[in-house]
Amino acid sequence: MDFLIATHNMKKREELHRILKPLSIDVYLDFEKGIKLREVEETGETFRENALLKARAGCEDSGMPCIADDSGLCVEALDGRPGVYSARYHGEETPYSEKMQYMLEELKDVPKEKRTAYFVSVAACVFPDGREFTVEGRCEGFIGFEPKGENGFGFDPVFMVGEKSFAQLSAEEKDAISHRGKSLSLLAKTLPDYIK
Repeated sequence: MDFLIATHNMKKREELHRILKPLSIDVYLDFEKGIKLREVEETGETFRENALLKARAGCEDSGMPCIADDSGLCVEALDGRPGVYSARYHGEETPYSEKMQYMLEELKDVPKEKRTAYFVSVAACVFPDGREFTVEGRCEGFIGFEPKGENGFGFDPVFMVGEKSFAQLSAEEKDAISHRGKSLSLLAKTLPDYIK
């Protein structure tokens, strides 16, 4: 069965593909199906609202079941920021290397025990017949003092779980503990009820 994922992020597609392959679900980006999805303004105040906005639009534009996720980093010492504004933190066009440096600067006087943070991922799935559901995954950690590692994307190099950053974990290690790994695993557990 073919599903669309409403993202242009190839790494997200690969991650979702790995997790849904055992269900015989193939995941595609819009251009791989000759479709052009509209840009959706993320006007929701929660991760769930934004994920549903993107999945509903993708389903409407393609006529295919569509999966979208909205995720972000919530830092306790920053009152939960950047949260749903993670991609727009310190400017939407700003590279993540600069976003991370800006965050480290904001946290420069904060000791390790107060640098707690968590990643949230809400995955939404919308079907052409109007059925839809969402699942949420969360991963607790803390913000390190410098970026570490070459894997991953976004804020992964500064998000620490134990002694390693997300960017130092293998794909398999990250899938097992990450917010997106957890939400996509829940998605994989929930989907069989919808595709019987």
